[in-house]
Amino acid sequence: MPRSLLARTFLLLALLVLTSTAGWLALFSHIDVEPRAREAATTASSAVNLIRASIFAASPRKRPQLLAEFSSTEGIRLLPAEENDVILPMPESRFHQLLRENLMARLGEQTRIAAEVNGEPGFWVSFRLNPRDADEYWLVLPRERASRNFAARWLSWVVLAVGLALVVAWLIASRISRPLKAFARSAQALGRGQTPTPLPEEGTEEIRALATAFNTMAHDLARHEKDRSEVLAGISHDLRTPLTRLRLEIEMSVSDTAAQQGMSADIEQMEAVISQFMDYARTESGEPPSRTDLAALLSTLHERQHAIGRTFALSLAPGLEAVLLRPKAINRAVVNLLDNAWKYGGGASSLEAVHHGNEIHITITDRGPGIPESEQERLKRPFTRLNTARTDVTGTGLGLAIVERIARLHDGRLELSPNPGGGLIARLILRREVA
Repeated sequence: MPRSLLARTFLLLALLVLTSTAGWLALFSHIDVEPRAREAATTASSAVNLIRASIFAASPRKRPQLLAEFSSTEGIRLLPAEENDVILPMPESRFHQLLRENLMARLGEQTRIAAEVNGEPGFWVSFRLNPRDADEYWLVLPRERASRNFAARWLSWVVLAVGLALVVAWLIASRISRPLKAFARSAQALGRGQTPTPLPEEGTEEIRALATAFNTMAHDLARHEKDRSEVLAGISHDLRTPLTRLRLEIEMSVSDTAAQQGMSADIEQMEAVISQFMDYARTESGEPPSRTDLAALLSTLHERQHAIGRTFALSLAPGLEAVLLRPKAINRAVVNLLDNAWKYGGGASSLEAVHHGNEIHITITDRGPGIPESEQERLKRPFTRLNTARTDVTGTGLGLAIVERIARLHDGRLELSPNPGGGLIARLILRREVA
């Protein structure tokens, strides 16, 4: 069975049309047998009676000319029946059985019909000029008069009707599936964190109600997301001002160097947390996709990481020079993955970017203990951290959530898998669009 609703609906409607047409043809064929057999019997019996009457009425010397006239104009021949005639009977079908019964009722019980006599095909009907005569004759009619075929016009009408029915079935199926496809596209966009274009509220009552409910839901979700982001961004922004004053007070008022460094480290950690809040609250869809040299972007990022003492191998495949991406968002996602690798994974060992078909894979491998498979999907949710990491590493639990959101903005996904050599493989998969 096909998987799409359009194909399934059309297939069911087509089966219904073809089944009903086949049933109609079978019924018509069954009903049409008797009148056609009666018509053929009437034609044959009329020809026999006409020949019989013409022979009786014509003078003996004009009879050969009369029979020649019948043969040339009507295709009717008259031959004497012989005892050693080789007769091929008509097929044993309902039509020929009814034809035989009608002819015997009209011409007498001694009437015989045959499909072939002495190797010559035709519609052969036996008769006697006088029922009391022993001499028997064969009347040979064209074979078509004893056959039963649908007229060409009926077959053409059937083909036309079936064709029109299938076209209408396709239109019905497409009208049913078209709004559902629009719903699916909008739901996918909503799942990627985007605000979909409002669905047209038209069509049947059920489709209009569904479109109205979906548009309302999408609007409410967008409004709640905007309010939440604004609140989170506002709080994070407001916290930076007192943190800056605290840093200044510490540097000016605290004389103990160790205490000063500890307090400064606490403030830096708080600023890092605020930065992650700002990153998560930032609306990534506000940055439009642009033509980006992904290889240059990752190379620059590699140099910056190297400058702060983070060294790892970089591998870039060709074909990454002109792709449609949100460069700031991609930079933020890769930095978050690298930060996680250095915080929890003992440092990143490699960064690789390749393309597979219509996808770009950015893979970061670390040397840490890895993540249990049962925890991988949970850690992609906001404010979620691995339990074993809470005792010795601080953080907000937003790093992977930010990467997941950015991946969805690019019609992609984030995959986490164990490294066969030990550690974790974090793979950012993006849809590849050539600019």
